[in-house]
Amino acid sequence: MTENAKKEKTGTVIERYSWIERWTHTFHALAMLLLIFTGLAIYFRWEIMTFHSARVIHMIMVPVLILTNWFLVPYGIISHGYAEGGIKGIIMHFKNSYIFGKDDYLRLKGMILNFFGKQTDYPKFTVYNTKTGHYVTKLHPIFKIIIVLEGMCIFLIFVTGIVLYKVDWGLLGLPIAVWITQIFGWISPLFNMSDLAFIRLIHLALTYFFIAELVVHVLILEFDPKVIRYWKSIFYDGKEEVSGPVIQTISEEHH
Repeated sequence: MTENAKKEKTGTVIERYSWIERWTHTFHALAMLLLIFTGLAIYFRWEIMTFHSARVIHMIMVPVLILTNWFLVPYGIISHGYAEGGIKGIIMHFKNSYIFGKDDYLRLKGMILNFFGKQTDYPKFTVYNTKTGHYVTKLHPIFKIIIVLEGMCIFLIFVTGIVLYKVDWGLLGLPIAVWITQIFGWISPLFNMSDLAFIRLIHLALTYFFIAELVVHVLILEFDPKVIRYWKSIFYDGKEEVSGPVIQTISEEHH
């Protein structure tokens, strides 16, 4: 057991999220909510705020989201993985934490069977190794699927956003926006659309994807009768009690 684990009257309490993970999640959630709201306000010209104000907030939140997902998330993966076993630990941490594998398939299958009354026990999708003092996995199986899609969609909405921001935007003399427009221009004729109209459609469609993802993300948590423990852990103290129907503890080497 690590120093992060301690005995309390209610059971064994461990650190589920470090400060970097809590801040990463908070920045990500704040940026995503504001980007969705201001993006729709810009597109539909909502009168709730001026076009200029919505655009300013939107452009401030873009680097916040990018820095959070492309720097803080990798930093968290590397730091946690390295603490678990150097380079090999980083690889295993990434694999166990973010890649949907056989164990996740079996857990998801069990959840579906449980929902339809075909299986009594609800699978434990949080696995904590008491020997190493680290989590093997913390994500719901569905989240492991969504998180990969989210990463690709963030990249795509960022790329299309460059063109919508400025059609001739460049960096170090490179016509980045022009290149992006040309790439989408290869596909847009298939939909009988201009390149810019197609880019705008993709950007809006991705916005709706993030709204749907947010709904799924929150609803899965809300199904748990003790959902407050998740909100408290991810936004406040990062701690979790090793007990309950969704947490499994093991005490052996996990590969």
